[in-house]
Amino acid sequence: MGLIVYGAALSPFVRKTRVFLAEKGLDYKLEQVNIFPPPDWFKALSPLKRIPVLRDEEAGPEATLPDSSVICAYLERKKPEPALYPKDNFAYARALWFEEYADSELAGNVGMGVFRPVVVSKLMGKEPDRAAAEKTLTEKLPKYFDYLDKEIGGNAFLVGNAFSIADIAVATQFVNLAHAGYVPDEAKWPNLGRYLKPIHARPSFAACIAEEKDLLSKFGF
Repeated sequence: MGLIVYGAALSPFVRKTRVFLAEKGLDYKLEQVNIFPPPDWFKALSPLKRIPVLRDEEAGPEATLPDSSVICAYLERKKPEPALYPKDNFAYARALWFEEYADSELAGNVGMGVFRPVVVSKLMGKEPDRAAAEKTLTEKLPKYFDYLDKEIGGNAFLVGNAFSIADIAVATQFVNLAHAGYVPDEAKWPNLGRYLKPIHARPSFAACIAEEKDLLSKFGF
């Protein structure tokens, strides 16, 4: 009896969940699911047809949860230590804000504007659309980089001087950006560039990134 994550390794939300599990020291099994289109059995687990979905066999045979934010909140309750949500009330709310900001605004532009036209297109046998990615990088992403660079400042973490769900949610989006061949210009966003390197070097992130790079290398990336 254990934990099963249904999803695709290259998804930033699946990675977010896997990093969270690794930081908690929780063992799990990853079951790959292709959502283009999703199989019928998966639709019953995920009403929005999105990944990831977590199955906790200890909680019962039908115990599944969709959505990375819901999953991470559940895992925090299941294994409170080490804490990945701040204890302080305001810091806790700030962490949730950064998680939402990353999962919605940042993910939408990185995913649809850069990762999908470059990486997903190639995985599906199509020519990568670098022009579309460059347009997103030039016209849409700078305001997000500006905001994060300002919020990070000289700190190592986004909230409360400790690694948290805020850092996981934000940093996972930049892995997908890097897979597409782009990183924020450190001359323009020095705080963001300095911040991301040690976050991505954490064993929890590094293991996922290495696995994903190996997968992408098979497709010529």
